[in-house]
Amino acid sequence: MKYVLVTGGVVSGLGKGVTASSIGVLLKACGLRVTSIKIDPYLNTDAGTMSPFEHGEVFVLDDGGEVDLDLGNYERFLDIKLTRDNNITTGKIYQSVIDKERRGDYLGKTVQVVPHITDAIQEWIERVAMIPVDGKEGAADVCVIELGGTIGDIESMPFIEALGQFSYRVGPGNFCLVHVSLVPVLNVVGEQKTKPTQHSVRGLRGLGLTPDILACRSAKPLEENVKDKLSQFCHVPAANIVTLYDVSNIWHIPLLLRDQKAHEAILKVLNLHGVARKPLLDEWTRRAELCDMLQEPVRIAMVGKYTGLSDSYLSVLKALLHASIACRRKLTVEWVPATDLEDTTAKETPDVYKAAWNLLKGADGILVPGGFGDRGVQGKILAAKYARENNVPFLGICLGMQIAVIEYARSILGLQDANSTEFDPDTKSPCVIFMPEGSKTHMGGTMRLGSRRTYFQVTDCKSAKLYGNVNYVDERHRHRYEVNPDMITELEDAGLSFVGKDETGRRMEILELHSHPYFVGVQFHPEFKSRPGKPSALFLGLIAAACGQLEAVMQHSGHVSMVAMKNCMSNGTLPAKAYRNGSANKAANGSLNGSLYCNGNGVHV
Repeated sequence: MKYVLVTGGVVSGLGKGVTASSIGVLLKACGLRVTSIKIDPYLNTDAGTMSPFEHGEVFVLDDGGEVDLDLGNYERFLDIKLTRDNNITTGKIYQSVIDKERRGDYLGKTVQVVPHITDAIQEWIERVAMIPVDGKEGAADVCVIELGGTIGDIESMPFIEALGQFSYRVGPGNFCLVHVSLVPVLNVVGEQKTKPTQHSVRGLRGLGLTPDILACRSAKPLEENVKDKLSQFCHVPAANIVTLYDVSNIWHIPLLLRDQKAHEAILKVLNLHGVARKPLLDEWTRRAELCDMLQEPVRIAMVGKYTGLSDSYLSVLKALLHASIACRRKLTVEWVPATDLEDTTAKETPDVYKAAWNLLKGADGILVPGGFGDRGVQGKILAAKYARENNVPFLGICLGMQIAVIEYARSILGLQDANSTEFDPDTKSPCVIFMPEGSKTHMGGTMRLGSRRTYFQVTDCKSAKLYGNVNYVDERHRHRYEVNPDMITELEDAGLSFVGKDETGRRMEILELHSHPYFVGVQFHPEFKSRPGKPSALFLGLIAAACGQLEAVMQHSGHVSMVAMKNCMSNGTLPAKAYRNGSANKAANGSLNGSLYCNGNGVHV
């Protein structure tokens, strides 16, 4: 096993996760199998109980692991399925060591950070690196490890020590360290300053780790004299210093690394030149360039409670982006704080209230994502009501589905007190109830988590068509409340159709309003399995409905093939069947390899 460690210096938020993911993409393009590990030095056992405002979204894996959002980047970039053990936290390590001590595994030894904690870290890395994550047999060739935080942080010291020992343990040729650092430009001076990176590398070397490659974040490419200076003071060859400068979209980052021959530097350090090929990134290049070329917008109103931090909805944003590119539209997300739609805001700050409603009414589609707690719930209900009454394409995820049920019960069934027991435990019309197996005393890991199966109850529904007319789908869940099965008959008699249920038939997974152009609610989180080139079916449905392409997409089973994009972009012609402005006007002749769409003027992009 070969290991690539990605560390960060100077400041946090430099993009270590995207850098680590991009390194993985580049190595995978060289024909290598890649897996990833994220180390988070916080004491939490996992990310499940952390506020989205503080840490961004909680990414959910197939096995139910609630992990750091960077694992979402790894899965999307590398198209792999990770496990909860691919996210290491201080809490997990200390818990495992203390459990061993309580069992007497250390045979009376005094348990200390060195060697017991550091050994546990190394053993964890070696064990998890061997887990196949790409659907193939056997271990990967390379494990990319990202160390969260910044060099010098107190909480990361045990990991730094462990990784220093680990580099010695696996030996030369098996360990490559990539240090991501900042090269700022001071407005007064106007030149790229290397001193922050010098100090960061000096601190890293003082802790027992020597960088093989420097990845410098900067607004513009590094000047040659700056590279030479960094090489001299940081003891890194100039050829091993790459610039991660600002780009139009993050899919350009693997291409930046390739163009600066970062793969050659990594392969040389890891002695892999004999087994790796020249990186093949044609499809990746087409996608990055296509994203830049799109001009006709599709506007989606995101009605949430964590809109102050976009990372709170990172996977949702990525799923929207994947779907909008498939429909050849430039995504514009209109952030609508749910509380701004409520009557209280109208009384206190009418300008804010008016602006929020203007954004909602100007959108082509409305998305209500998941969340916890009662803040903003009334605003989300009003958004769902507006979408339902005005035939605006709507997608509700998790809580978004639940509030759609509440709104329908209030407006159509006339149950004015209809609510979730999460918000009103004493409601006489509990549309949404606490799950029987849930825990009200412990928060962490007590929800319905991970991949669960949903069976379609009817085949002639939009969701089934978008998924390709299959009998069931496996999607990831994260919730502790669910639609009350005792109210299903009443709701369905009133026109709300629950087209997807679990294997027992008592858990509602997908709802639709057949009389509506696109009104879909799902209890699961489809955003977690969306991939570049393979958009989530229901996000694709929302975007397609928002720009008049839904019928065309459903006609081709919801599959927007990257093969079609590749063929079309290579010869500059449209595939046999293409759809313009959502109409079924057929282009030329021949056959279609996956549906491909044109921009609003019918011009191939």
